[in-house]
Amino acid sequence: MGANNGKQYGSEGKGSSSISSDVSSSTDHTPTKAPKNVATSEDSDLSMRTLSTPSPALICPPNLPGFQNGRGSSTSSSSITGETVAMVHSPPPTRLTHPLIRLASRPQKEQASIDRLPDQSMVQIFSFLPTNQLCRCARVCRRWYNLAWDPRLWRTIRLTGETINVDRALKVLTRRLCQDTPNVCLMLETVTVSGCRRLTDRGLYTIAQCCPELRRLEVSGCYNISNEAVFDVVSLCPNLEHLDVSGCSKVTCISLTREASIKLSPLHGKQISIRYLDMTDCFVLEDEGLHTIAAHCTQLTHLYLRRCVRLTDEGLRYLVIYCTSIKELSVSDCRFVSDFGLREIAKLESRLRYLSIAHCGRVTDVGIRYVAKYCSKLRYLNARGCEGITDHGVEYLAKNCTKLKSLDIGKCPLVSDTGLECLALNCFNLKRLSLKSCESITGQGLQIVAANCFDLQMLNVQDCEVSVEALRFVKRHCKRCVIEHTNPAFF
Repeated sequence: MGANNGKQYGSEGKGSSSISSDVSSSTDHTPTKAPKNVATSEDSDLSMRTLSTPSPALICPPNLPGFQNGRGSSTSSSSITGETVAMVHSPPPTRLTHPLIRLASRPQKEQASIDRLPDQSMVQIFSFLPTNQLCRCARVCRRWYNLAWDPRLWRTIRLTGETINVDRALKVLTRRLCQDTPNVCLMLETVTVSGCRRLTDRGLYTIAQCCPELRRLEVSGCYNISNEAVFDVVSLCPNLEHLDVSGCSKVTCISLTREASIKLSPLHGKQISIRYLDMTDCFVLEDEGLHTIAAHCTQLTHLYLRRCVRLTDEGLRYLVIYCTSIKELSVSDCRFVSDFGLREIAKLESRLRYLSIAHCGRVTDVGIRYVAKYCSKLRYLNARGCEGITDHGVEYLAKNCTKLKSLDIGKCPLVSDTGLECLALNCFNLKRLSLKSCESITGQGLQIVAANCFDLQMLNVQDCEVSVEALRFVKRHCKRCVIEHTNPAFF
C-alpha cells in the first residue's frame, strides 16, 4: 500500500485497528514533483517497522505472540506467510522527565544541523525519499512524524497486490487524511489501484465520498467493481479527467447517478469531465453502453476500447456524433468493426492523431482510404493483422498522411515492396515501422525505406525473407535504428 508516491500506512488512531496489506516500496525522483512510490508484496525489510517508536507506517506479521488485539509489543523478523497487518499509530509522545532529575551520564547534545531547517525545507526533502526511508524518518521525533503526514506528500495513493484488503486500506487512509479537513481529502488527486482483486464497490464509494478533488482514478484489473460504484465516483468527483477501468469486466457503462443527473441537468446537461477513458478488456461493453458513454462524456480526447469484442460499427457511429474532439482511438481486436466503422471514424477528420485497428479482420483498403482522405494529420496507425490491406491502401495512406511517424502493417501478406516504396517517398518523418510476418517484403523494399527515412528508429522485420546485406544497408543509413529480426546471420 502506498500513498502520495506510495506511503505505506494502515489503520488509524492508537493502534487498535488494523488493515491487511502486502507492502513494499519503490520510488521515482523528479525535481518538480513528489516521487511516486508503489506498494507491492516484495519488500521484506521490516527493520524500520518496529514498535519501539510509533510511526506512520507500522507493519507487523499477523498471529505472532507479541501481536494481540491489533497491538504490537516487540520487534520481530518472522516470515509473513499470509497478509501483513499495517497500523497507523498516534504521534510519538513528548518525553516527560522530572525537573529535579539530572542525567549526568548523558551530557546534553547540540542541536543537529538538519533540525535547524524550517518545516517547508524538511517537507521538500521528504518528498524525494522512498517510502521506507520516509518511515524511518517518521520514527525520529514528533516533529518529523507530523511532517511525514503533511498533506502535500499525499497527493497520490497507490496500492498493488492481489491479497491486499483495499477497501479497508482506503477507508483508513482517507480517514487519516481527513483529520485536518473533516470528511474531505482536499489534497488527494490520484488513486491508483492495480490488480487488487479485493477492491469492491465499497472501496470506490469511500473514494467518491472523501475525494471531491480527485482527478485521476486507475482501477485496472479490479474485476469486482460494478457500474454503480463507477457512477458514484464520476458523480461526486466533478474534476475527474482520467479514468482507467481496463479489465473491469462488470463495467458496461459510464454515466451519472440518477440523483446527480436530476440535480445537474439544468446547468451542466448531464456532462462528465472525463477526457481519458480506458475500457480495454471490458468484454461485455455493447453499442448501447458506448452510446451512453459518448452522450455523457463529450469531452473525451483519448478512448481505448481494445478487445471490447461486442462493439460494432453502430457503436462507433454514436461515438463520433457526440465526441468530436477525440485525438486517440483504439478498437483493436474488435472483430465486428469494418470499413463502415472506419468511415464513421474518418469524420473526426484532422483531429485524429492516433488510430489502432489491429486485428480488425473486416477492414480493407476501402476503410483505409476513408481514414487517409479525411484524417490528414494522422501520426500513428496500427493495422497489424488486417489482411485485407494491400499496396493500394498503403499508397493512398502515404500520399495523404505525409506526417505519419509510426506505422504497423505486420501480418498483412498483400503488402509488398511497391507499397513500401510509395511509403518511403512520401513519409520522410517515419520513425517506427513494423513489417512483421509480411511475406511479400524483400530486402529491396527495405533499402528504399532506409535511403529515404533517415530518422527511422525502430524497424521490425521478424519472420520476413530479407537478406543480411539489406539489414546492413538499413543499419548504415539509419544509425539510430533498432532492428528486430529473425536472421541469425545478422548481429
